[in-house]
Amino acid sequence: MSVRATVLVIDSFGIGYAPDAERYGDVGANTALHICEKVPGEKWPALAGLGLGNASELLGNPLPGCPAADRPLASYGVMVERSPGKDTTTGHWEMAGIELARAFHTFPPAYPSFPAELVAAFEAEIGKKIIGNRAASGTVVIEELGEEHLRTGSPIAYTSGDSVFQIAAHEEVIPVEELYRICLIARRLCDPYQVGRVIARPFRGAPGSFVRTSGRRDFSIRLPSKSLLDHLQAAGVRTVGVGKIGDIFNEQGIDESFHDAGNPACLDRVSELLGRPRPPRGELVFVNLVDTDMIYGHRRDVPGYFGAVSAIDSRLPGFMEAMAPGDLLVVSADHGCDPTFRGSDHTRELVPLLVRRKGRPGRSLGIHDGFFDLAQTLAELFAAGPMPHGRSFAEDL
Repeated sequence: MSVRATVLVIDSFGIGYAPDAERYGDVGANTALHICEKVPGEKWPALAGLGLGNASELLGNPLPGCPAADRPLASYGVMVERSPGKDTTTGHWEMAGIELARAFHTFPPAYPSFPAELVAAFEAEIGKKIIGNRAASGTVVIEELGEEHLRTGSPIAYTSGDSVFQIAAHEEVIPVEELYRICLIARRLCDPYQVGRVIARPFRGAPGSFVRTSGRRDFSIRLPSKSLLDHLQAAGVRTVGVGKIGDIFNEQGIDESFHDAGNPACLDRVSELLGRPRPPRGELVFVNLVDTDMIYGHRRDVPGYFGAVSAIDSRLPGFMEAMAPGDLLVVSADHGCDPTFRGSDHTRELVPLLVRRKGRPGRSLGIHDGFFDLAQTLAELFAAGPMPHGRSFAEDL
């Protein structure tokens, strides 16, 4: 029987600070719990029905307004990240079976953040000076430096608490395709420094009213090994990436890549994909839902974050209705970004694990030591042979 597994990653939807959170300054962070505490009333009925509250209670944290279900529709658990770091690439790669031995390189926050040799090489290749060269919020830095950028044509280069080299440019000063070209130059130059991502951040507008556009693109460092996507593809399983997935995995192991921008477009794409026939060997649909993190988590917008999760929640019943018997719907996250926590960076957190297998009752999956347990499980369910890391929980589904 052909099976489809749809994996929805609610970007940064952590469920409690990790055992090693002290190393990251993140003790006390809990994205899901703190949103539930700040927003009154009942919330996220579909996620509650799947067992989100049950998963949180495994950690001793009942979620106000999102209680544990008596008979959850999904099997529920929690995953602990083994790889060092708390960024998108690390989390997604581990979910796909890759464990990193060391964290990606991060730059110091104060000016000058980037090494002089890196800046000199980049400026020489693009024929322009950069401005910025420090850690900053993306929306703040274009407000502070956007006018200078318009006047000089210099791209705005900045970093954050993650391993990133970000380049912001007004679309009328540096067209989007040109921005992508210089990001590819930065990607090559950043490789020796083990930088996780180079990110293009185009924007529009006038001083005082700049707006970032949907043309963001992430250029990830080369994968250190094959992922679950490669593994399934080699076994004849169709692999589909939606949203940032193609960028995160450098299109490696992906048969179809849909670079839909924003959660509404990604959720619409999932509906479309669930309505088409399954291939003979099955299909994995891997989806990143970025708005929770990019628009609301980093800006510490609790109501906005809550609303973004609510919008995802409202689509889950339709997705489950479109599933055939034996199909899977997985809901998880890649890290945390607690909108009530200090600063504006990601938080080192455990992530929820909700696995709905149509026609099967939900049960507790417990706490899994490693995101890669999900990759091992999916490899077994697709009969693709074992992955190098992880413990399968397929028999519990």
